[in-house]
Amino acid sequence: MELLKQVDNAVLSVATQYPREFKCHKGCSDCCYAAFDISLAEGILILQHFRQLGRKTRRQVLKKAKKAEKQWQKALAQKQDLALVRIACPLLSPDDQCLLYNVRPVNCRTYGTPTEIHGKGHVCALSGFSPGKTYPTVRLHLIQDRLLELSMDINPNIAMRRWPIANILLGALDGHQDSDGGASD
Repeated sequence: MELLKQVDNAVLSVATQYPREFKCHKGCSDCCYAAFDISLAEGILILQHFRQLGRKTRRQVLKKAKKAEKQWQKALAQKQDLALVRIACPLLSPDDQCLLYNVRPVNCRTYGTPTEIHGKGHVCALSGFSPGKTYPTVRLHLIQDRLLELSMDINPNIAMRRWPIANILLGALDGHQDSDGGASD
């Protein structure tokens, strides 16, 4: 997906300009415990690649997805601030690696760099970016808008919805996909 390459290039630009502040590295999994949802376009891409994993790995991931879904539902029922909730991503391997790293969602890709959503700044708490200083910022809402456009092209009936990764893995898109793996009406 071209959009993901553009996002990666933007993050790489920030990481290159601010190597001391940018703390993301292989094995750091802080973002893998952030509770967030993903677009239809991201969900379909993840699901396509998930289905290519070995049977044993898929079973292990689905077991973790059931646990994550229960935690998500509990957080919603208790009206917890999802920005503060910690739920392990089902795609996180025992050695803190993402099983689908090449197709990870935009939120994962941008987690360690300063981001902005409708005027509100965010940054990973483990980063070295200092509050009050100005840094290049990834404007996440613009990327999310583009993901919505891509999702509308796939299936306008469900394009506005967003799902936790666990829900995607557990079949949230079943019945909404055609034989090519894309979503259908």
